[in-house]
Amino acid sequence: MGIGFEVQVDKDTQTLIPAKVIVYNDDWHTFEEVIFQLIKAIKCDLETAQQLTWEIHTKGKAVVFEGDFEEALTVTNILEEIDLSVEIIL
Repeated sequence: MGIGFEVQVDKDTQTLIPAKVIVYNDDWHTFEEVIFQLIKAIKCDLETAQQLTWEIHTKGKAVVFEGDFEEALTVTNILEEIDLSVEIIL
């Protein structure tokens, strides 16, 4: 018989990588489309989505999410469903 040992790995342990999601202004999406997609992607309220959309429109871009990289990927994928111009910054 061989000598065995057991290794426990905590599945909840993650290395969190901080990331930001930026949405850029464009000339083809309506305010309503962007607002709806922001609510869907970042699960914010209507007022927050409206404020972010206005910032995107007036400043050319806005940080719409700050958090873990994995979550940022999920947010980005949802925003890209309607071809919004999005970037993740690490």
